[in-house]
Amino acid sequence: MRATTAAGAAAAGTTAGTAATLLVLAKAPEPGRVKTRLCPPASAEEAADVAAAALLDTLDATAAVPGGRTLVAFTGRLAGAARRVELRRALVRAGGIRQRGDGLGERIAAAHADAAARHPGVPTLQVGMDTPQLDVLLLVECVDRLRGADAVLGPARDGGWWALGLRDPRGAGPVADVPMSRADTGERTLHALRTAGLRVALLPELTDVDTAEDARSVAADVPGSRFARAVERVEALRAASFGDAR
Repeated sequence: MRATTAAGAAAAGTTAGTAATLLVLAKAPEPGRVKTRLCPPASAEEAADVAAAALLDTLDATAAVPGGRTLVAFTGRLAGAARRVELRRALVRAGGIRQRGDGLGERIAAAHADAAARHPGVPTLQVGMDTPQLDVLLLVECVDRLRGADAVLGPARDGGWWALGLRDPRGAGPVADVPMSRADTGERTLHALRTAGLRVALLPELTDVDTAEDARSVAADVPGSRFARAVERVEALRAASFGDAR
């Protein structure tokens, strides 16, 4: 998948005015603080560059959604980040808020609440920076699914999830107490949302990038992207066999 243009989305029959906040939960791609499971085989600096490329590709995709508004919930120090000049431009263009809360679940719930305060009455679709294979057509499809559901959840192949959409983002509270970064996070999130009385529609399953195997697999799906080029430049990642990924 690759981010197509808004015109391409309209030509494919998608809605020209998809009113939604595309909420991107992101962390400054500082060496040693992001994509640490790529190290080894990658160095900390190479892993940070891969993370920065993934974030930039994601922001391109969200920016292309017709009628959508991108809002980045950010944490970390951009001054020490890979590709900081390009990232700073992209973040200024998108608009941002600071993440708040202790655990990841709290930060997710707070980001949706802050998006609701900034854009009242507008649904949210939250993604992260681990799925650079996203394109505008998939994002529009995800938002459109909210017309018939209170929430949408995109399961990830590792048991987590890659997207959370809410027709009313003030309803993200149940996610705050869900343990994150576990093999059962997706299942627990779905249970929490449904227990809160929300009708949840499931989105297509995607691979999020954690390991060298993931990076190579996703890069193959998006040839020519920033992410694919960043992975290609890491000789160790290219050489690492799928069985050696950790």
